Parts: sequence; C-alpha cells; structure tokens
Amino acid sequence: MNDPVLTLENYLAVGAILFVLGTIGFLARRNLIIMFLSAEMMLQGVAINLVAFARYRGNLQGQAFTLFIITVAACEAGIALALILMLYRKRKSLDVSLWQDLREAGQEPTLDEEPLELPPLESPLPTLTPSGLEPQQPRETSHV
Repeated sequence: MNDPVLTLENYLAVGAILFVLGTIGFLARRNLIIMFLSAEMMLQGVAINLVAFARYRGNLQGQAFTLFIITVAACEAGIALALILMLYRKRKSLDVSLWQDLREAGQEPTLDEEPLELPPLESPLPTLTPSGLEPQQPRETSHV
C-alpha cells in the first residue's frame, strides 16, 4: 500500500483554510452562534499549525501549547454559550445588530444596510384548564 507523504505544507494549508473560512464566517454573518463557531474554527486552524510546526521541528512545545488552547476553548465555549442564551432570552433574537446599546459611550451605532426581516407573529399556544376540583360528570343511566 502506498501512503501519500503528508508534508508540513499540507498541514499549513489545511490550517490556513480553516482560519480563512472562520474569518469569512465571522465577518459575514450576524448570528451570534455562527460567529462563535467561526471563532472556534479560527482557533482550530491555529492549533493545527502549531502541531504541524511541533512535528516538523521534532519537539513537543507546539503540542503542549495546543492542549492549553483546547482547554481554554472549552471554557470559553461554556461561557459564550451561557452569554448567548441570556442575550436570546432578553431580545428573542440572535442578531448581533440588536445589541447596539452594549457599545461604549460615545460610539455611533452602526446602521444595517440590509436589515433582517421580522419573524412572523406566533399565534398564542393553547392552554390547559387550571387544576383544582374535578368537574361533575353526568351519571350514566343504564338502558338495559
């Protein structure tokens, strides 16, 4: 079986592609979760490059640093997703443009050239009768 030889350039190309795709996703999208996943993709592209350079140089420094990156990314994921959940509960949307009021004082808000369309109004959900006394059931009479 002939295994193709993977060189340093192959790993660097994959890492660069991940980083560029993450950058494009972060800059082009307005959904908080997509932006978060794009930032994670950029982080993984850098981690692949660190491991590739560590393997090429024959030491473990890049791999050890990658372990720290993965650990910090896991902690950041928990905090970011909790923050996204709290922001969604407040505004019922994940659109970044709705959070202009979080800017520093003195900064002008950015106007969206292509605002997102508003979601259709939802009909109210059906409700159950409150619990309590059971309503009186009419007695059945036997016709036998």
